[in-house]
Amino acid sequence: MTQSQPKSRLAKTVDSLKPSGIRRFFDLAASMEGVISLGVGEPDFVTPWRVREACISSLERGYTAYTSNAGLLSLRKEIDHYLQDRFSLHYNPETEMLITVGASEAIDIALRAILNPGDEVLVVEPCYVSYEPVIRLAGGVPVFLHTTAENNFKLTAEELEEKISRKTKAIIFCYPNNPTGSTMTHEEWEQLLPIIKRYDLLVLSDEIYAELTFAKRHESIASLPGMKERTILISGFSKAFAMTGWRLGYICAPPDLLTGMLKIHQYTMLCAPSMVQMAAIEALKYGMDDVDRMVESYKQRRNFMVEALCEIGLACHQPEGAFYVFPSIASTGLTASEFAERLLLEEKVAVVPGDVFGDSGRDHIRCSYATSLAQLEEAMERMGRFVKRLSQS
Repeated sequence: MTQSQPKSRLAKTVDSLKPSGIRRFFDLAASMEGVISLGVGEPDFVTPWRVREACISSLERGYTAYTSNAGLLSLRKEIDHYLQDRFSLHYNPETEMLITVGASEAIDIALRAILNPGDEVLVVEPCYVSYEPVIRLAGGVPVFLHTTAENNFKLTAEELEEKISRKTKAIIFCYPNNPTGSTMTHEEWEQLLPIIKRYDLLVLSDEIYAELTFAKRHESIASLPGMKERTILISGFSKAFAMTGWRLGYICAPPDLLTGMLKIHQYTMLCAPSMVQMAAIEALKYGMDDVDRMVESYKQRRNFMVEALCEIGLACHQPEGAFYVFPSIASTGLTASEFAERLLLEEKVAVVPGDVFGDSGRDHIRCSYATSLAQLEEAMERMGRFVKRLSQS
């Protein structure tokens, strides 16, 4: 009897997942000295003191027990006030809102709650690297919608309708967008809404960067006529409030959908940490001035980065939100991965190849400007030397 080939002990879906392209470059950069990292999308600001103090105070007062599966009702009420004030949205804190362990958990349980095996989910590219894996882990099939720099990486009605099939269940939007920084105007949303409604699509709207806009206030797709009842709004405290390590997010959705998500949440995460929820209440009540100061700093850095990249010779559209620029490196003759690897090894600047965000990101790199202006100036000087050498070779 011949010995058979050892079987993988991993599930096929998990075994087939690719490691994060962002983390690969981050880990490589972390092993080198003197690297300026424009790679990971994390604010360089420390969480404001008033928020940290609220967490410390809650611990001192003994807030160390479980909360409701749905999260503290006081926090949910505060989120509702915040959404009404900033984005003209109202959700019932008791039946339409769930506190999660980061927006990432929110995306995961939302997909698991709505997808049957084989359901298709439309994903607008370039996109956050986690969307495809979590769709597949939920039994769904990702279908990618391509956008281009010529259109400022915004989805058109033609591209949307072309990719819809009888298996299409939902579509994921992320605006302001990671990695491009693009946003959608009211008029641009209006071009898509009739198609979404005609095909009865559910919308997952990832609005984690909603506060980080530079021209005008973010407009949620859920606030548009007839969209709240078909939209799962996902957000959190990581980006705008500089609370990445706190891992706190939330979902707002129609009650029937939220009930399903709550089931998954209570059997997996149970609840978000109580002291972190207490800190988030403080952030929402008294932290908006801190947010506005951070956004103004990001705007100044964005303006510098776009101008510097164009002077280097890398075409770059002006992002309207988030804290990323997404320049084209096509003029260098290198692929995005070649460019990123050589830039890291030769000039010790870490960026992310655009194709890790999907085929629409090919010939681009993502640079985060969530770091100090002095670091950005040095990074642009190094990148300028690198691009100049390429043009002379």
